[in-house]
Amino acid sequence: MSIYADDVVNFTSVLKIAYNFLTGRDYLQKKKSKERKTLVSVASGFPDLVFAADSIPVFPIRMEKFKLNLYLLALNSATSLFGWNLTTKLLGIAKQIDFLKIVDNVLNDVINNINSRYNSLYDLAIQKNVSTEYCFGVKSIYGMHVSEANNCDYSLNFTIRCNKYNKYLKSLRALIPNQIWVEIPSMDKENEETTLEIMVNNLQKAITELENITGNMVNDNSLKKQFRIGNQVKRYYKTIIHDISTSNFYPCNPATFAEILALLTISFQDYNSNAQRYLENISQLVKEMRERINRGVGMEVSNRPRILLTPIFNGWEPEAQEIVYNLGGRVIYSDWDLLGLLEEISVSKNSDPIEEYAQFLLNSSNKGLFCLNNCEVLINSYQKYVKRTKVDGLIINQLEDCHINSACYDLMKNKIRTELRIPSTNIKFKKIGENMEQTKAKLSSFMELYS
Repeated sequence: MSIYADDVVNFTSVLKIAYNFLTGRDYLQKKKSKERKTLVSVASGFPDLVFAADSIPVFPIRMEKFKLNLYLLALNSATSLFGWNLTTKLLGIAKQIDFLKIVDNVLNDVINNINSRYNSLYDLAIQKNVSTEYCFGVKSIYGMHVSEANNCDYSLNFTIRCNKYNKYLKSLRALIPNQIWVEIPSMDKENEETTLEIMVNNLQKAITELENITGNMVNDNSLKKQFRIGNQVKRYYKTIIHDISTSNFYPCNPATFAEILALLTISFQDYNSNAQRYLENISQLVKEMRERINRGVGMEVSNRPRILLTPIFNGWEPEAQEIVYNLGGRVIYSDWDLLGLLEEISVSKNSDPIEEYAQFLLNSSNKGLFCLNNCEVLINSYQKYVKRTKVDGLIINQLEDCHINSACYDLMKNKIRTELRIPSTNIKFKKIGENMEQTKAKLSSFMELYS
């Protein structure tokens, strides 16, 4: 029995999120063919406008056909008869008496399944002669569109200050001719009102295009409704990152906890194409975590250093978290928080939702990895986040072919180590499963600092 299975079998919410992610193909095809919904490709956590247009945002990998874990297959059959809660309880009992030998490494299997598909889509992009200057994340997303472009009606693109990413977006025209563009301008601190006005105009143009292609009106009410749902999702997400992950007692094994955070990082990009359902699942997740902690079900982790591993949204080596766990640590993933995408959008009575969303986008674009062209701003953003979240260490996931140069990474690592007196290191990543010996050696040396 894996270290994960005993934990995950009792987390109904996690199973739901994993199940909804992996069965996205059938769900989305039904939405498109039977309900005549427009499917819009999105990435990097920007599904709000699509939801507000009563359409379906899709992170394209979810259109792929995944092999379901045996446990999830059992759920697929049983939930229609018993419902989620009773089904997971029944299978949990069956596992304990060894009656059904179907519970294996559930969540780890889900993450491995997803990452295996990421690798195959990366390879597909290489076969299609995609530009060699793209990093793993861009190549794999390009591969997603090569594989599933025919299933998406449109693509909603937010241009950020990463020249390679924007170049990749333009290349998508060959795969999905129907494009909607939202440019996020650089913040001019001396003329912020003008920058905000440009951002508002860019959003209004995109909304008009969405209305034209979907036939649905996007108004203040539909925008605020989606922002309210999104704000609640963000609150629960931040509760897990800032409250539960900082506690000395976890509701599960730290390895399981890292897997849950990885699943949230991946699924947050499009809310599994159903915002209300995603809200209900993450709300239930927080409730289940707190209930387990209150009952003393979980694991004491006060002696384990809390290590932030970032960025991972463009690709990372999942085995790194197990290496750190086996060496006595606990890994935390919080990319969307570091990037500012978990900040709430005002929905007050007199607020202008388009203007509030524009301000949200401008604010997030000046945090974390969206401020790529300025090494100093990037380092300051990291320093502030590491200090605020009070992590015990930082592992920088350095993607090969990413245009943040090594000098910037090294400067960041050294400044955090010397100015904040927090151990930091960087590991190089090109493709899942590569350079494992080098990664193990680097992390082993890093974790010795806590001995």
